[in-house]
Amino acid sequence: MTDYDALRQRLDEAMDQLGLWPGRSPWTRQAVADTPRHAFAPDRLWRWDGHTYQPLDCGTDPDRWTAEVYGRPYDAAVTQITDGAPSSSLSCPSIVVDMLDSLMLDPGHRVLELGAGTGWNAALLTWRAGPGRVISVEVDDELARQAQEHLDATGTDAAVVAADGTDGWPPGAPYDRVVSTYAVDQVPWAWVEQTRPGGRIVTPWGRLGHVALTVADDHRSAVGWMQGLATFMPARGTPPASSWPHVRGTGPADDERPFTRDLHPLKDDAYLLFALRIHLPDVQISTGMDDDGVNVWLHDGVASWATLSTLPDGKAVAYQGGPRRLADELEPAWEWWLAEGQPTLYDFGMTVKPERQYVWCRDAATGPRWPLQAHDRAAV
Repeated sequence: MTDYDALRQRLDEAMDQLGLWPGRSPWTRQAVADTPRHAFAPDRLWRWDGHTYQPLDCGTDPDRWTAEVYGRPYDAAVTQITDGAPSSSLSCPSIVVDMLDSLMLDPGHRVLELGAGTGWNAALLTWRAGPGRVISVEVDDELARQAQEHLDATGTDAAVVAADGTDGWPPGAPYDRVVSTYAVDQVPWAWVEQTRPGGRIVTPWGRLGHVALTVADDHRSAVGWMQGLATFMPARGTPPASSWPHVRGTGPADDERPFTRDLHPLKDDAYLLFALRIHLPDVQISTGMDDDGVNVWLHDGVASWATLSTLPDGKAVAYQGGPRRLADELEPAWEWWLAEGQPTLYDFGMTVKPERQYVWCRDAATGPRWPLQAHDRAAV
């Protein structure tokens, strides 16, 4: 058994033990087994050392390179760094198969993929849909070239075109399935236009999860439920957000007051964080621990910030600055979530129409809804 074989088997078994192979789409396990990740990985990967991303080369350190390709189920292998931040990756297997399951892909379907990356996902799509059924759009010319080389080298009949995925790919329309591998704040209407009625669109949304939309029979809307939690890279060219230190600055807080809620849910409850993302779409929330307990940092990427700190006596205090009071905005959104019975990710859905888009809770027609707005900043 080669090193590749041993690591591939270990990853397969880890996925199985964690229940990550989707029962609704058992084909995904065989597709991954037949489509080795290392055949789609570039010779240079990048690994975070706690301070910066360091190169990891197949030629000089093949064992570590291989281990990076076949990491744990939730680990992605970074394949490109731009301006010090990851801009492309060999996505983690758990998320890849979860999105493939959400796509509900059948043999013969015509598929549009937005974001080719290394080409691995296009190869998995082709395994299921069949030869010549997949078109992948990649905005980076060099990545598009490499992805096509990987597909050709493995005998995979899928096409990669260098273009902006925001516009879809009209020459190949209509498609039965559309899948994006990068996050969007709003679903481009071109994706809906190029999907046949009854077709399915799966895309990461807001870097916190992915949604599966079904195009209406009249082709004037697409509606569907949230499918899973994960973080995703934004569309290429999205300007980076201002960092917490930049927004916070060095001046004193404008406001200080007790914060009566236990801060642990902001660290531990992903469903609460998802609900807060919907209520406060431009607010970034991060957490950390010290000897006293949980600390929380909020900022809007512009000029407003808040810090929620646990004190030695177990109580918490809020410090705020800027034109907005983010701790004050946080509390009613949190209270709504509690009053609604703590809805999970799977209680939320999305509706996309030509003139507007919104997220709703529990019922697309009668449930509460929140309009979606495009943001010109990536999350941090």
